Amino acid sequence: MAVLLFHLRNVPDEEAEEVRRLLDEHGLDTFETRAGFWGLGVAAIWLRDPHELARARGLIDAYQQALGERVRSEQDALAARGEAPTLWRRLARQPIRTLLLALLAAAVLALSLLPFLWLAG
Repeated sequence: MAVLLFHLRNVPDEEAEEVRRLLDEHGLDTFETRAGFWGLGVAAIWLRDPHELARARGLIDAYQQALGERVRSEQDALAARGEAPTLWRRLARQPIRTLLLALLAAAVLALSLLPFLWLAG
């Protein structure tokens, strides 16, 4: 019976492709399922042979560890060069979008609190 190996929900295409390639390179027999049109299914990579689960899980864990280290080092390099994205840099790059999002948040907050303020008054 097949075993769920790797969920694909919210996984970037690049990462999913690297996981597929890793499993193929190590000769693991897998198949994929999609979430479907309405998103009710399980988007995942499944392992056909449950006896290979420990080896497959070890490969994926090692890959994710290396990926995490690589992303952290890239982020550290950006921060060292002063190019890391920050709130102020995003605000400077997209001031109108930031202002509109702040106004939207204020409107939602006001609508949420309005009934309580009306009852208190």
